[in-house]
Amino acid sequence: MTSPPTPVPHPEATEVRRWNLDDVGGLRHLRAGLREAVAGTPLDTEDGLDRLTVVATELATNALRHGRPPTVIRLLREPGLLILDVADHDLAGEPLLDLSRPVGLGGLGLRLVKTFANGFGWHRTAKTKHIWATFDLVRG
Repeated sequence: MTSPPTPVPHPEATEVRRWNLDDVGGLRHLRAGLREAVAGTPLDTEDGLDRLTVVATELATNALRHGRPPTVIRLLREPGLLILDVADHDLAGEPLLDLSRPVGLGGLGLRLVKTFANGFGWHRTAKTKHIWATFDLVRG
């Protein structure tokens, strides 16, 4: 098992939206809010929205399942980039990307993040653990 790439916090990013989740029931609200937040951006396509919502759902579900509440999801923006930041309050845990585990035995979430996001990483603050994923906003 390996940790995701080295963390690169995004201090220049501005917050676009924020969600606080207590359970998986809030995931529907999160996905609907993401659709609204990316309207009119290059991610406002079926593929772009699918990639973003899969990553958001996987990271939020992992935080709810393995972290400590509350789970806070923030959508941030920098020029040319959207950043999805998911935080929980379990400072002891560490997100691990297990490439050796067979598909179907769990651990698929970070594989999906690695596949669908342009980049990802994680870091800790004094009170929270954050895992983030980036999505390019440059039409190519």
